[in-house]
Amino acid sequence: MFLLLRSAFWLTLAFMVIRPGFDVQQAAASVSADALSRGSQFVASQIDAIECQDFTCASGKAIAAAALTPAPPAAAPMHDDVAAVPFPKPRPGYAG
Repeated sequence: MFLLLRSAFWLTLAFMVIRPGFDVQQAAASVSADALSRGSQFVASQIDAIECQDFTCASGKAIAAAALTPAPPAAAPMHDDVAAVPFPKPRPGYAG
């Protein structure tokens, strides 16, 4: 029975990867973004649960909260057109 379940799992996974129109990179990116946001929310809730009595603890909580905020997306690259790279002149026919 376990052999049948394992085979069905791997066949389903192979179908999802091989089927036309399935974007693996997009699916992986959405799963990783979701996991990262859930993990950050969990860590932030655990940091908020810590009770602080002194300035050092409060400043550490503030630094950790600032580190957990998501970074803005990177800007587009300056040079999108790779075809603009100059090529050397062709050799003359008499040069071989």
